[in-house]
Amino acid sequence: MAFDFTVRPYAVCLFALIGLTAPLLVAAADVSKSGQSSSSGTTIERGRYLVKIAGCNDCHTKGYAESGGAVPEKEWLTGTALGWRGPWGTTYPPNLRLSMAKISEDKWIEMGHKMQFRPPMPWFALRDMSTTDLKAIYRFVRHLGPAGSPAPAFVPPGQTPSEPYVQFPG
Repeated sequence: MAFDFTVRPYAVCLFALIGLTAPLLVAAADVSKSGQSSSSGTTIERGRYLVKIAGCNDCHTKGYAESGGAVPEKEWLTGTALGWRGPWGTTYPPNLRLSMAKISEDKWIEMGHKMQFRPPMPWFALRDMSTTDLKAIYRFVRHLGPAGSPAPAFVPPGQTPSEPYVQFPG
């Protein structure tokens, strides 16, 4: 099932606004490394804050954006089956809690600074985060623990996904 944004143009504006403002919010929220406490509790709180303001939950948590953030934390970052379809194919927001349970903190930091994920993931927001902030996100997600199921697999261009999806122009 595709969502028709010609009927609801405000939705396109909403997703564009999220995509354009997330990196700015993350940059504005970044603190100097000297101001960051090394305590575990403070780091986890910083990670929780970054996940909220960077828009991670908007895509990686079912119902988060639609409910104005009224999803219990225990359900955060478990991925969704809502696909994002465009010229690149169809991508699904992965279950970050399962993904981060399988990789080391160093690997996450390397990925955050170097990977270019498929749209609509604002990979450039991760790239521009400090190592301290990437560590905080990693530690917060690991603090939540593994939960949920894997998201559907990527669907290549030219193939129609069976799950619901948002159709991007192009």
